[in-house]
Amino acid sequence: MVEAPAGAASGISFKIAAVTLEQGSWLTVVIICGIAVVLLAIGGYTGYSIVVGAVGLAAAVNLV
Repeated sequence: MVEAPAGAASGISFKIAAVTLEQGSWLTVVIICGIAVVLLAIGGYTGYSIVVGAVGLAAAVNLV
């Protein structure tokens, strides 16, 4: 007996929004900056954390 893939039998479907290459690249920058902010803050580098956070916010403006 062959089983259906997970989610196929439940009838649940997801529609993933289309993202352009430009939006995808800016989103990548924002995510990397977010991770860097957390790591820098944990490491005690407060000033660098603030600067990287500002860069991430500036990049996020391009997603609007």
